[in-house]
Amino acid sequence: QVRLVESGGGSVQAGGSLRLSCTASGYSGYCMGWFRQAPGKEREGVAAIYTGGGMTYYADSVKGRFTISQDYAKKTLYLQMNSLKPEDTAMYYCAAGGYDCYRLAPARFAYWGQGTQVTVSS
Repeated sequence: QVRLVESGGGSVQAGGSLRLSCTASGYSGYCMGWFRQAPGKEREGVAAIYTGGGMTYYADSVKGRFTISQDYAKKTLYLQMNSLKPEDTAMYYCAAGGYDCYRLAPARFAYWGQGTQVTVSS
């Protein structure tokens, strides 16, 4: 059974940084990703990575500011978020067991964490 546990969320001022972590037990690599959902909005893809080759994909809104990475030995996924903006405020979710990483589509991921809240104030 795959279980994903996120950590690292919090409150930060605009321009600040946060690093999210996602530890996977039961692991389900191949394609893993980060998604976010703001109140009243649909869940959207933020970044994804093919765990075997390391190829990464990003939503246009976060390119150049966010970096997805992994520690394969620790079965941990990271999302480094820099230059945060108020519009980045959302619940952030880790996802695993995905395919077609480049689509950043929630429907293509089988396993989800509980989420960690990120709040960016102006």
